[in-house]
Amino acid sequence: MMNYQETIEYLYQAAPTFQKVGAAGYKEGLKNTLLLDEHFGHPHQYFTTIHVAGTNGKGSCSHTLAAILQSEGLKIGLYTSPHLVDFRERIKVNGQCIPQEYVIDFVENERAFFEPLHPSFFELTTAMAFKYFADEKIDIAVIEVGLGGRLDCTNIITPILSIITNISKDHTQFLGNTLQEIALEKAGIIKRGVPVVIGETVPETKKVFLKKAATMNAPIIFAEDFNIEPYKDYDFQLKGYYQEKNRRTILCAAHELQLSADAIKKGMSEVCQMTGLWGRWQQLQSSPTVICDTGHNVGGWEYLSEQIRRQPCRQCRIVFGMVDDKEIEKVMAMLPKDAVYYWTQAETKRAVDVEKVSAIGQRLSLQGSCYKDVASAYHAALKDADADDFVFVGGSSYVVADLLCLF
Repeated sequence: MMNYQETIEYLYQAAPTFQKVGAAGYKEGLKNTLLLDEHFGHPHQYFTTIHVAGTNGKGSCSHTLAAILQSEGLKIGLYTSPHLVDFRERIKVNGQCIPQEYVIDFVENERAFFEPLHPSFFELTTAMAFKYFADEKIDIAVIEVGLGGRLDCTNIITPILSIITNISKDHTQFLGNTLQEIALEKAGIIKRGVPVVIGETVPETKKVFLKKAATMNAPIIFAEDFNIEPYKDYDFQLKGYYQEKNRRTILCAAHELQLSADAIKKGMSEVCQMTGLWGRWQQLQSSPTVICDTGHNVGGWEYLSEQIRRQPCRQCRIVFGMVDDKEIEKVMAMLPKDAVYYWTQAETKRAVDVEKVSAIGQRLSLQGSCYKDVASAYHAALKDADADDFVFVGGSSYVVADLLCLF
């Protein structure tokens, strides 16, 4: 019998993960998902679901809604990706990770069935999550889409509410090159007669959502039109600039679900403690102030670059690396020119080589040095920093993951 670590290694090797290998780990279509679902007796039919898609903000919205629902006294499942430190972060009930024993037993007992299917890592993980939630007899599961929507293996559910946070260009190799094409993929989660909350729109995506909702006879609610005035005094624990948009989406969804003011207030102010959310403008220490954030694409960095610029400090120091499917040149063009850079690469096959990151930095007149891993880059930044400096670590979820492993 494998132990937990061996089981996780087996999962990564038997079912390649997009997180580790990129495009080779992505499987389009629902054939395997439907076979797994049938094998386990359609577990998703035993609990209520809320489905969350979008380019940015899915994780923050999913975790915060889970915290609000928990605050109503309900037993809540939460399925998100990717994980930062431990695989079990992906599957939680009331903020507690799925037990190691459950993961081990699932693989041990079911591998004879799933090995011949050659499922992707995400297909297998989704089946595990749905089975665990059914076994735990949860009330509601908040399910975050893995990639896209229409063909994502979470899309076998019929939720009580669908949420699409926003659309910007990410994973274009799978989802299309225009905002309309990407919006069409995400709109694939809109189900017949099920209300959908849309977080942010631009004219070309709004048309797509309106058309799809009309076809599916699904009530459509635009968070941009939602009046958040009654909630203006509610403290939101997530302090990133980009969270203002997420806040509106979450409040709109909570209103649609008819959740109580007390639960909304508690869930929003305690989301990190209640769900174990990490890496969203997360402060790791003060003097010097150290912040990490998982923002990793142009849409995320439009907010991050502005927030970093506005930090009061003597010197800004940035530990930075990215992975291969992002618009690295566009993101790096947004980085502040007066910061000191510690270029690095995360421990994933998909990491952009640190020398390449440094070369782009030089072209953009950004001053920095190369470090072979996140730990050495972070320690160098801390060593150089005065008490009133500001240290930021990010560029990729994987960089943040490597950093959080040090704590």
